[in-house]
Amino acid sequence: MGSDALTEPADATLLDPDEAEGLKLPWVATRVDLNAAESQNIIDAVTWLSGLRLRPDDVLDVEFLRRVHRRMFGDVWTWAGMLRSTERNIGIDPSQINFQMRLLLDDVPHWISDTGPHRWSNDEVAARFHHRLVWIHPFPNGNGRLGRLATDLLLRSMGEESFSWGRTGLDAVGGTRARYIAALRAADGGEFEDLRAFVRS
Repeated sequence: MGSDALTEPADATLLDPDEAEGLKLPWVATRVDLNAAESQNIIDAVTWLSGLRLRPDDVLDVEFLRRVHRRMFGDVWTWAGMLRSTERNIGIDPSQINFQMRLLLDDVPHWISDTGPHRWSNDEVAARFHHRLVWIHPFPNGNGRLGRLATDLLLRSMGEESFSWGRTGLDAVGGTRARYIAALRAADGGEFEDLRAFVRS
């Protein structure tokens, strides 16, 4: 595959050469090909997930999240479901991924079970879970898509409706994606208002 074939949007995660070598499908030669292959793989994963009856504890498990990622991308990439071991233009140092994932997956049950006067709503819990998961960026690629699907699974496990995520595709460069990225960046600084508004817009 030529170096121009998989050009990414400026704000998207770039694959390093070793991970690009993990492409399983020799017929993929363009971004359109790759998008089609990944989209079909994700549809298959969503179909599989629709048959599962999940509790929050099921979703808040690193092995389950790895399995979901593998289901989403395993027909396309050899590294699907494997935690990231290389630096990225976004995300934490890979040596901290296991520790930060444990922290996140331990924190969320406390957020859900809190009965104090300042208890977060389920939407707030889900938005903060999504932000932290994307901030960690545990996988080589597909973190936004995994993060959105996992967040919707968490909402479903709590008896809530999935987020609308701006109602249009977030994988293409455009105004909706720009709003999403800006909301995540604001949340990096502790400001969650834009993210809360975006996920239900």
